[in-house]
Amino acid sequence: MSSTTASKSFWDGPLTSSLAKKDRVTTPEMLFGYLIGPFGGLLASGIFTSQLQNYFTDVLQLDLSFLTGLQLFSTILIVIANLVVGQLIERTHCLAGKARPWVLLSALTFSVSTVFMFFVPFEGVAKMVWIAIAYNLYYAVAYPIYNTANSTLVAVSTRDTEKRGTLASLTNISGFGVMGTGTMIFPMLVSFALKQDQNLWLLAMLVVALLTALTVYLQYRFTRERITEEVLAGVAADDEKGDKSAAPSLGDQLSAVARESQWWIIMGVYLLYQWSGAIKNGSMTYFCKWVLDNTFFGTADAWGASQSMLSLLGALPMAAAILFVIPLCNKFGKQRVCIAGMVVGVVGGIIAYVGGGSIVPVGVGIALKCLGSAPIGYMILAMLADVIDHVEFKSNLRTDGLTMSIYSSIMVAATPICNAIFSGILSAVGYDQAADITLGTMAQTALTQNAISISYILVETIAFALCGALLVSFNVEKNLPEEQAALKERHEKAA
Repeated sequence: MSSTTASKSFWDGPLTSSLAKKDRVTTPEMLFGYLIGPFGGLLASGIFTSQLQNYFTDVLQLDLSFLTGLQLFSTILIVIANLVVGQLIERTHCLAGKARPWVLLSALTFSVSTVFMFFVPFEGVAKMVWIAIAYNLYYAVAYPIYNTANSTLVAVSTRDTEKRGTLASLTNISGFGVMGTGTMIFPMLVSFALKQDQNLWLLAMLVVALLTALTVYLQYRFTRERITEEVLAGVAADDEKGDKSAAPSLGDQLSAVARESQWWIIMGVYLLYQWSGAIKNGSMTYFCKWVLDNTFFGTADAWGASQSMLSLLGALPMAAAILFVIPLCNKFGKQRVCIAGMVVGVVGGIIAYVGGGSIVPVGVGIALKCLGSAPIGYMILAMLADVIDHVEFKSNLRTDGLTMSIYSSIMVAATPICNAIFSGILSAVGYDQAADITLGTMAQTALTQNAISISYILVETIAFALCGALLVSFNVEKNLPEEQAALKERHEKAA
């Protein structure tokens, strides 16, 4: 009894209680819980996706074979960690909910692990050991804790499908925002200020870490798990002692999702979308350095300006798309709008690839490709949440923990796996780490440039075509309103 009282007093304290008091989602909750909070939480990740490989190869000058091995080995730890965190979330029962306590923990783990990646006090073998530990502290500990919990929030916040779409869009807007920061703003800082000065890199990431801690804490305070409360009310009614073992086992969850084709479709779409995007983001700096004709800006080494411009050309359509993606999805359905977007993305990818090193057609193609990716980018979490409700309707089991841990695994494993693949590609085609950047496109071989172009443009274009084909069979939305009404009635009768 004393333990329960202490637990309640902690989660209901002045610094830990939820500020989202209403039964409906409010504007402050949307702003701090699903836009500002995730932006700060994922900011370091956005920078890492764009610049960590560059930091490893050109600042720390780590061996490419070491990087490939580290990133591939770490993927095993990352996937295991995400599955473990998903089950821990599923078995967390407290006043704050099941995902929000882990969001609060992330304010500490995220900020500390971010700094460790850039505080490198050793040389030689010791430096590689330090980087291996720091890398896994971030990707196999801190990131799984935050991203699985953050992804779960959309699914447990409300059953209102339109509001859920809005929350998913805001969460993904923050994700695109950090990617924009990582690919548009931070490269300018690197090319003009940080350069290869490790101390300046550390200072910049200290600022990022402090911002992360503050915004993630705000996210925790301004969120609420209404569906978790609804489900737990039914459990408590069935068992006056509130048996915490009532959470479905991992085997039960696996059985429930494995039988559902719609779950496999949306996971397949997300895998293609996320991993092809990771290949693109990881190779963008190299494309701008060694393939793109940067003399457009007056000098061959103005790659930072070129990358910022391409990022801006991609970010503007994505930002504009939020004005019509949600209304179109509400009118025509998420599936149809996302398929149309994939078609536009494929057309843009073809234009960009044919453009080669010319900045104008590449820029136009990238803008179209990003515009086409907007619907699936904004709606993927909402579509996953819809599938979770669909699985619950058919099996009477919530699979938030398993589904979001796999979702998070796909996201977090994308960067190390795809960077490892890209490192292997660079090694295979003879990438010159010591090349003179002032020589621009002349500094690397044609084989290297072709490999970089395929990685940056063509891989994602093909993935978009496959995503569109898969989505043709995605039909969860057809009977979802009736299924959600039946679910609500079940829990109300149980309570």
